[in-house]
Amino acid sequence: MASVPLGCFLPLQTRRRILCCASTASTPHSLSQTRGTLKPIVVNGDPPTFVSAPGRRIVAVGDLHGDLDKAKYALQMAGVLSSDDQNLWVGGQTVLVQLGDILDRGGDEIAILSLLKSLDMQAKANGGAVFQVNGNHETMNVEGDFRYVDSGGFDECAAFLEHLEICEHNWEEAFVGWSSVSKRWRKDHKVPKNPWGPWNLVKQKGVIARSILLRPGGPLAFELAHHAVVLKVNDWVFCHGGLLPHHVEYGIERMNTEVSYWMKGLSMDDHPPFIATRGYDSVVWSRLYSRDMSDLEDYQINQIQYILRDTLQAVGAKAMVVGHTPQITGVNCEFNCSIWRVDVGMSSGVLDSRPEVLEIREGEARAIRSRRDRYSELQLVDYT
Repeated sequence: MASVPLGCFLPLQTRRRILCCASTASTPHSLSQTRGTLKPIVVNGDPPTFVSAPGRRIVAVGDLHGDLDKAKYALQMAGVLSSDDQNLWVGGQTVLVQLGDILDRGGDEIAILSLLKSLDMQAKANGGAVFQVNGNHETMNVEGDFRYVDSGGFDECAAFLEHLEICEHNWEEAFVGWSSVSKRWRKDHKVPKNPWGPWNLVKQKGVIARSILLRPGGPLAFELAHHAVVLKVNDWVFCHGGLLPHHVEYGIERMNTEVSYWMKGLSMDDHPPFIATRGYDSVVWSRLYSRDMSDLEDYQINQIQYILRDTLQAVGAKAMVVGHTPQITGVNCEFNCSIWRVDVGMSSGVLDSRPEVLEIREGEARAIRSRRDRYSELQLVDYT
């Protein structure tokens, strides 16, 4: 496959935002605030574990699985992304939380990660923030498990590695700029129709590129290492699969740190921490709270409710938000809305469903099911 000439650039608006956010304070730190009278956002932990965001509107977005178009649509529905294709943050002091599983099943994984990174830089300049938690597909890829990688995902890794070389391995510039560069690359990119020789060579190149980027200590794995597996923002806890009492007892910040060290290639153990990333009841794999309750007996439902209640009490939270398991009925809640499930399978590689997001504002939570719903109350729950 011929090399695709990719320019190394950042949009003018993004460059300006980055300059505003170039310095990073040590943990705990305050994110810059330039508007309004809200107190600064304070982040504790590295990766972020406990976040104080007084008075902020919080928006949660579920699994995206490499579908950039659906991701953008969801972010526009949430009121944080401009609709003019300029990738501009318009959320003001909003806090955006993405629940993981950006990787696999789609061809624009790095582009989505790049977009969220750019939006985070812009959000900080406006008193807001973007946080991400890692899901099971992020940890699987860092382990080298590529079973669910779309062929377009391999192609993107190979192209991004070329882009990184053009940028003289300036990671920040190459990574943040990729969300804009990749659009032109996709337009010019032609996948060989011959399913044998040429395509196989392209795939091999993509596998090698993905391994370089995502192995522990690789540049993209290092980027993922900045994301938590459990994040608490105000009185809400966010994780991909589900948080259980023994996770809290083990230590949320401890789990986040151990997974981060492993992704950075700094861990003494080649395997990721089991309690966070492996096993049916690990943080990124648990489906206890997100499964269909209609096929369970009353005693089983009561058991789950008790476990959830004990977990929330242990972590000092009012409610939990999870992804991981596609919800056929869309964003929904259980147990008096103490658990919210926000994975709607929006990616074309999953259910190709209509994007939906969760909004939390002034102690109330609601599902946003269309752009119009940003201004109408579909489902409100008062936690105060």
